[in-house]
Amino acid sequence: MVGPGRRVLAAVAGLAAAALVLVPMAVNWLTNPADQRLVDLDVYRTAAIALVHGEPIYGFVTEPPQLLPFTYPPFAALLAVPLAWMSWPVAQVVMVLLIYGALALAVRYGFRPLLRRTGAWSPLALGVLVALMLCPMPMRDQIRFGQVDLFLVALCVVDCAAPRARWPRGLLVGLALAVKLTPGVFLVYLLITRRREAAVNALFTAAAATLFTASLLPWESRDFWLGALLEGDRVGSNYVTANQAVRAVLLRMYWPDPVTTAVWAAAVAVLAWTGFRYARRLSLLGASGRLSPADSWSAEQAGIAVTGLLAVIVSPVSWIHHLAWLVPVVGALAGDGRNLRRCSAAAGVWLFYVLTIPWWGTSHIQSAKPLWEQALGRIMQSSYGLGAVALLFVLGSWLVSEMWRETPAEHEDEARTDASMGMFTS
Repeated sequence: MVGPGRRVLAAVAGLAAAALVLVPMAVNWLTNPADQRLVDLDVYRTAAIALVHGEPIYGFVTEPPQLLPFTYPPFAALLAVPLAWMSWPVAQVVMVLLIYGALALAVRYGFRPLLRRTGAWSPLALGVLVALMLCPMPMRDQIRFGQVDLFLVALCVVDCAAPRARWPRGLLVGLALAVKLTPGVFLVYLLITRRREAAVNALFTAAAATLFTASLLPWESRDFWLGALLEGDRVGSNYVTANQAVRAVLLRMYWPDPVTTAVWAAAVAVLAWTGFRYARRLSLLGASGRLSPADSWSAEQAGIAVTGLLAVIVSPVSWIHHLAWLVPVVGALAGDGRNLRRCSAAAGVWLFYVLTIPWWGTSHIQSAKPLWEQALGRIMQSSYGLGAVALLFVLGSWLVSEMWRETPAEHEDEARTDASMGMFTS
């Protein structure tokens, strides 16, 4: 009776710990001024209402002062139809609860070694971790705007990392890709990590969902694939601080457009090549059998995290809330909590994204006069995006070296060989 009683107590304590952060944050944003409340959810719901009434979903904007258009594929509008059947207050509460559920699922998989180590107290640990992972600004923005990023993270993480799947591998990645195009980076990840069947399943699922939607909504599908998708400024100004893509970092340098485009293309090519090599290296190292079970899981999570970060880095536009990939990043760094250096790195990354450094940079630019202070302000303004680039190398190089440090001496050479060969072999 001690075991079950302890688990019940841990579950209650975990819910209480999570509620200490989740409830005040939900209340804060749900009581925000009406024209600032869950504005992206308003976009999804308005698109669903337009769809139900037979109106064009790419021809509206939300009420002033936001004036936001719908920018997702029409399949996403189909999924949003239940929102059209709810009142606006009910839809807000439902969305917040779903976001919390997606975060809990992503944390459960992203921090699996640490949660397993806590044994019967894992529900308490899960509640504490969910509360902590809601604090970084990219996660706070999920609630502030009513965003879908954590759903996409959860789908991709679960599909790639679940030890046993009751669905065809790749199905969840395909659904994420049908909702938004950026999870397409996981098609590459599945291919380079020798999961070709899962990659085919993902591509088939995304194509099936898209074609099914096109059969129901042919004009809306045409409007998206031949119109809305190609309108780069449809999502808003690409120069603003909230855009942390590499392209935005370059745009804010105000070079001539041809120079910016050339540098961006070169940067994307180098970062994509490097990032996918790291992701492959990490995944194959995790599957090599040369690491502890905890580090094998962390290596796979790091590969997933690197791939997710690539979606943010190489996209032409990446808002701060797109960095919801911090969940597997911090989870992979923390591992099972035994390595102090790794835990310190995880805590540092967490704190970096809790602080609103990009907005500090914006204020600094407005007040600073000397050129070097302006440059410092620009770096601060783009710090989240630059931090995502740095995390590629932290996960792909430093974390691997820490895992090797923990590998038993008799397996170290084999692990090093497996990881290095995995970067170049198919």
